[in-house]
Amino acid sequence: MELNKGPQGDPKGLGLIFRALYHRNYRLFFGGQGISLIGTWMQQIAMSWLVYRMTSSAFLLGLIGFSSQICSLFFSPFAGVISDRWNRHNILVATQSLAMIQASVLAFLTLTGMIAVHHLIVLSLFLGLVNAFDMPTRQAFVVEMVEKREDLGNAIALNSFLFNGARLVGPSIAGLLISILGEGMCFLLNAFSFLAVIIALLAMKMTYDKREAEKTHVLQGFKEGFIYAFGFPPIRTILFFISWLSLVATANTTLLPIFARDILHGDSKTYGFLMAAIGVGAIIGAIYLASRRSVLGLGRIIAIASGIFGVGLISFSLSHALWLSLSLLLLAGFGMMVHMASSNTILQTMVDDDKRGRVMSLYVMALMGMAPFGSLAGGSLAGTIGAPSTLIIGGASCIFGSLLFMRRLPSLREMGRPIYIRKGILSERSEMKVPTED
Repeated sequence: MELNKGPQGDPKGLGLIFRALYHRNYRLFFGGQGISLIGTWMQQIAMSWLVYRMTSSAFLLGLIGFSSQICSLFFSPFAGVISDRWNRHNILVATQSLAMIQASVLAFLTLTGMIAVHHLIVLSLFLGLVNAFDMPTRQAFVVEMVEKREDLGNAIALNSFLFNGARLVGPSIAGLLISILGEGMCFLLNAFSFLAVIIALLAMKMTYDKREAEKTHVLQGFKEGFIYAFGFPPIRTILFFISWLSLVATANTTLLPIFARDILHGDSKTYGFLMAAIGVGAIIGAIYLASRRSVLGLGRIIAIASGIFGVGLISFSLSHALWLSLSLLLLAGFGMMVHMASSNTILQTMVDDDKRGRVMSLYVMALMGMAPFGSLAGGSLAGTIGAPSTLIIGGASCIFGSLLFMRRLPSLREMGRPIYIRKGILSERSEMKVPTED
């Protein structure tokens, strides 16, 4: 890819949007992870469709979502301590290898016709355990791949672009493959896709800071990270807001098979298109964030984006036309991605380096740890009042959270300002606003 620069060497055009790709290690990660994430989304779509095809149960859809994410709630905080102590590069090679084994077992059981719901629950729990260690480590590892700290926000936005680009491609491929070859082929291709990211990780040239493991106990390390994060209102508020949205809005993807089959009267391809629409909206949001030169102003964007997410969910729940549903999910995907990536960026730029793994583990716990309860509650509620009413409640809750967060912005701005002055993002005389303000 040719990246453009201006006359003083400043990136412009595509060079501005993709400037983190100037860094070799991040470029390797971007390519390998891009292939692997397509396989991951294929597996997620195939898993949900397989469960609903076998059981026609909204509750079991929620239970599978619960199983795949509950480990993040209990293990991510301790994974963060390990990430701050151990070599993050080696941890990622190990977690990606274990995820490849999980996909291989899932493919074997499905292709041989031996698969049962209890297998899916156990394998989902195993993958959730792996992800509990992988996700916070991967989030903290970004800063080690990008030498220039001013490109960190761009790298985080490109990660979101990558994730949601895969969300666009993976579900579309999965929808077609399921209708032709069945779910097992999606699981098999996902297993092979992990080779790309493992090879990319092994090809990196890392410069290690030779940090030694702390002498404190793991529990003490967790306590220190918890006090550090929750003792500072800007970080605490962002983590609580992420938890809230994860709890009340996660059911939107968990319940999509119901909308695809029972409300829009489609099949697995329809389900794939719905997931892809979320991906398109998220990609647009990622490009928007990647094109921003500074992290300043992200606080107000967080509040607005969550409101957009809520409006999109409520509108989608009322739609019975496929074209309209796709458009509204695009809107919801935009709001969801911009909210999550902006929150991630503020946390990454605000946190001290020696606490980065622990804070990002709390971010993952907020994002993924509450999601299983949202999936379980959403599946149970949908079985009682219906999927559309469930999404209306979730969307309204997103809007409510957005209004509360907006009220907190002025005080968060004042508390965050000294940190950004210390880090050089703001000068002491600057009248510019910190990332919690527009």
